[in-house]
Amino acid sequence: MDKKVRFHLGYLLLALLGVLLLQDLFATRFGPKAIPYSEFTRLLTENKVEEIVITSDQIQGKLKEDAAEEYRRFVTTRVDADLAERLDQHQVRYFGEVESHWWPLLLSWVLPVLFFFVLWRYLARRVNGGSAGFLSIGKSKAKVYVESDTKVTFEDVAGIDEAKQELVEIIQFLKDPKSYGRLGARMPKGVLLVGPPGTGKTLLARAVAGEAGVPFLSISGSEFVEMFVGVGAARVRDLFEQARQKAPCIIFVDELDALGRARGIQGALGGHDEKEQTLNQLLAELDGFDSSSGIVLLGATNRPEVLDPALLRAGRFDRQVLVDRPDKRGRAAILRVHLKKVIGGHQLNLDEIASLTPGFTGADLANLVNESALAATRRGAAMVEMQHVTEALERIVAGLERRNRLLNERERAIVAHHEMGHALVASALPGSDPVHKISIIPRGIGALGYTIQRPIEDRYLMTEGELRNKMAVLLGGRAAEHVIFQQWSTGAADDLARATDIARNMVTRFALIPGLGPMTYEQESSPFLGGGVVRKDYSEDTAREIDCAARALLEHAFERAIAILRHNRVLLEEGARELLAQETLEGAALTSFLTRVGRPAEPPAPAITGLGSAQE
Repeated sequence: MDKKVRFHLGYLLLALLGVLLLQDLFATRFGPKAIPYSEFTRLLTENKVEEIVITSDQIQGKLKEDAAEEYRRFVTTRVDADLAERLDQHQVRYFGEVESHWWPLLLSWVLPVLFFFVLWRYLARRVNGGSAGFLSIGKSKAKVYVESDTKVTFEDVAGIDEAKQELVEIIQFLKDPKSYGRLGARMPKGVLLVGPPGTGKTLLARAVAGEAGVPFLSISGSEFVEMFVGVGAARVRDLFEQARQKAPCIIFVDELDALGRARGIQGALGGHDEKEQTLNQLLAELDGFDSSSGIVLLGATNRPEVLDPALLRAGRFDRQVLVDRPDKRGRAAILRVHLKKVIGGHQLNLDEIASLTPGFTGADLANLVNESALAATRRGAAMVEMQHVTEALERIVAGLERRNRLLNERERAIVAHHEMGHALVASALPGSDPVHKISIIPRGIGALGYTIQRPIEDRYLMTEGELRNKMAVLLGGRAAEHVIFQQWSTGAADDLARATDIARNMVTRFALIPGLGPMTYEQESSPFLGGGVVRKDYSEDTAREIDCAARALLEHAFERAIAILRHNRVLLEEGARELLAQETLEGAALTSFLTRVGRPAEPPAPAITGLGSAQE
């Protein structure tokens, strides 16, 4: 690869000064000789001057050929004639200084030009993101990684084995594209990695390049769009031109939804939007290159529902690979990779840590390991132990401890009974996740206490009964306040919001209420982001039925929680006193305490009538 010679402003200044110095030396060596005015009058008296040229302040002349002087051409500064005559009478030698004009020339012409040139360069760099100037604004900003720069292989990627298997064919094709297509098959032109943020899509793409040993051109979708119309399309063309020169190679476009959003939904009123021109150029390039040339386009997005359908059709992004959140075994494998970078103790149980982190992505687990190492460093430990991992997990899930937030005795009592209410209801209901820790130490922004439940295994489905139990556990804190203090506080705001969300989903999305029929009433538009724009397709009468059904579910869950806590009131008060004394309950002491929880008789389920029963 040829070394790029970068332009530097200092080179221009040195060249300019050099030219001016050479000009001055040339004028001194070959130009007319500067002489005093008295010397000029002497030459004139001796009749040695052949001709002169008179200006406003100078006299330039030429001597006769028979003059015995060492110079032929001369220049002198004019002196007033009367003054010169008086000086000659007194035999005073006087001079006329020939002024140099190259410094005024520099100040009056060169410096303004230089100032505007520097200003132009500065604006060019600001507009073009630090590149060489306006001439390179249409160049692609893709970062090119060669095999030695990538340094990422499949050994560095764990927990997403299915996604890796899908990409093995891509690697084999890049290593030997001719033999792989001997039966007439062709590799997909584009592979789209789809999944939630932090699951390792970018890392997986770099691992493919590292395994195949080919150049890796990485660029974000937002880097194509600039303030000038047509720049994005020019950069797409330049990107694919670079890829053709480096083939076989991989083009990786991260955050593809910034570039490939469906046309017509950006809000542009008529005409062609800059993003649409860029997308059209990308579609044309995908149609234009041959998949047998050794170029594979990888894209990554966590919002596949907003991509343009033309981008996802066969012949462009032919294959979609789901990079989902890892399961328990995948989380253990990811933790094994990240724990190699820290000094871990022998008592670290990867399976136990994986059980404590359901729903964590690869990025979350990497952050957990880093926070654990920081916690061990703060404690002055020689290595990372299990207690440091637990401390880091609580810091990530619940927030930073705020021991300086002092609560009065009544508030501490309310928080202690509230958290103990969650724990007792969770222990009394079958199928609930076991309680791992209870604490009344404030954490985060608004949490005055917390109860951590540890799931036994990964769950992908939940039954109606499990959802009802979950609502009862969430309302257990509010129920404990009602049983002990006969009043409610604002501390259950988050619990109420989460329980209400479960109840409404049971009614509107999961069709778990027979009276409303087997149909959904609300749909979320973004499954990967965990929420989005909710579309409602029902009348006002149906909305009232939905509200009544959700309220009935919540009231039933609250009654169940109250019944459990009244049945175990002695344990509730005893646990609250212990919690007030210790501030935190966990381990064997908590387990032995919760095994004494009894389960009362179930209250009758609410009779919910809706549109379906009315029609009958």
